[in-house]
Amino acid sequence: MDDRQGDPEARQWQLKWSIGLYTGPSPLALAPRTTPDRPVLTAEDVTDLDAFGVADPFFLQADGLYYLFFEVLNRTTDRGEIAYATSRDGLAWQYGAVVLREPFHLSYPFVFTHGDACFMIPETRQVERVRLYRAARFPHDWRCVGELLTGPFADSTLLWHDERWWLFAERGLDELRLFHSRAVTGPWVEHPASPLWPGNRRYSRPGGRILRAEGRLLRFAQDGWPTYGSRLHAFAIEELTPTRYAEQLCPESPILAATGAGWNALAMHHLDAIQIAPAQWLAAVDGASIGLV
Repeated sequence: MDDRQGDPEARQWQLKWSIGLYTGPSPLALAPRTTPDRPVLTAEDVTDLDAFGVADPFFLQADGLYYLFFEVLNRTTDRGEIAYATSRDGLAWQYGAVVLREPFHLSYPFVFTHGDACFMIPETRQVERVRLYRAARFPHDWRCVGELLTGPFADSTLLWHDERWWLFAERGLDELRLFHSRAVTGPWVEHPASPLWPGNRRYSRPGGRILRAEGRLLRFAQDGWPTYGSRLHAFAIEELTPTRYAEQLCPESPILAATGAGWNALAMHHLDAIQIAPAQWLAAVDGASIGLV
């Protein structure tokens, strides 16, 4: 039993995360979809466990539906688990269920398709492995099919570019590591420019899927300074080869930031977006306010 649940005086105030929808003509120019701004998924929408928050949303489209996969923080175990929600139009969402639970913390469920299969790389830094999962029965049954890297990596983010897989992941608290491979299962080779942004907590932790937009590759980074997840930056990748890497901070950065009020008053640190029409993007974002655990 979690002692915080039985002793009200032992309960603590912590960041409580929710998921919202933003829209705009570009992933770099987004605004809340509704006025007033309100989340589309919260801990109160979770029906199969006692949840404290939801965060790190990733889109996937399958079978004529929009899916969101995201972290649910289980209040009882104080561990993250992976759940999903569905939508027919991408705007109104229905919570589904927890689909991946391990005896260690999970978050950042990076989902993608390759061939006729659906894969997920959740954050599993607690066991110092980057684990690859495959859906045996989408969207419910996910099974670990390999380990890509060993070490304290967080928020692994894959990109298929120029007939090669690229893997960005934060190692420790302030190093962005870059690897590449011909196959998603590896072997993975570290890039000679790695680590990127060593010693920099503002730019080194991935904050969502790398997007192709406006003829560019856009990489997103959580800002961990001075407080965790306070804003989200965007970088334009200018060069990406097995021997060279270059990126520039986009002038629009930060593209998301704590608003000072409401569900995202204290932090915003993640984005995944899909283009739904010419010059129209739909983004799933997360934000945090204060909550009593």
